[in-house]
Amino acid sequence: MRNVLNYHLLFFLSVIFLLSACQENQTLNIYCIGDSTMANKKAEVYPETGWCQVLGNYFDETVTVHNHARNGRSSKSFIDEGRWQVVLDSIQQGDVLFIQFGHNDEKEYDSTRYTTPFGTYSENLEKFVNEAREKGAEPILFTSIVRRRFDEDGTLKDTHGDYPPATRKVAEELNVPLIDLQKLTEDWVNQMGDASSKNMYLWTEPTERFPEGRQDDTHLSEKGAAEVAKLALKECIRLKLDFSKRIEIE
Repeated sequence: MRNVLNYHLLFFLSVIFLLSACQENQTLNIYCIGDSTMANKKAEVYPETGWCQVLGNYFDETVTVHNHARNGRSSKSFIDEGRWQVVLDSIQQGDVLFIQFGHNDEKEYDSTRYTTPFGTYSENLEKFVNEAREKGAEPILFTSIVRRRFDEDGTLKDTHGDYPPATRKVAEELNVPLIDLQKLTEDWVNQMGDASSKNMYLWTEPTERFPEGRQDDTHLSEKGAAEVAKLALKECIRLKLDFSKRIEIE
């Protein structure tokens, strides 16, 4: 009788082990929605790179990144152009959704993109979160990366106003994981200082395509995108998000 019980116990434990192993090896889809600071870039604008463009470099082979972020989009225009619906139709149970808007929501002069921080912007974030959850996906909110704008005294300027606080408020109210990239990149840029941080943004020498060079304090270089992606994912690890065990960062 004891041998029979031991056999059944061994069989039960083996099944649990196999199910656990299978679950760990299941593929994971991460969808990214946002603006140009995240988006994939064409070869002709190199070294301009979105931080989600390189995201797949820091996950194991079970993860596929679907980057739907696009240049110039706000939370409003992303919805109005039908881009959110495309993502919503694609995401499934167990998928992860990265959400980062704000840069273009700030543009009061453009009615097709402008949103109010604690009004339409927050409502759009809530829409992304709630509709993703209805599909069984896990939404993650990100505040916007900082623009590299220094005052004469060497202090980094805040250019995002109430949009990061509005994102934090939505995250708190809906109990959504928050990666505070605004704070993380602010500390990162401040540590480097004015001169050194140019290497992380799109400051380039003159070329045939860009005869005057580029002095872009919003968009990232390839190196900058890699560093921001690592900042974001290290925070995911610190927060012990379920998918963080698939992250591979040296």
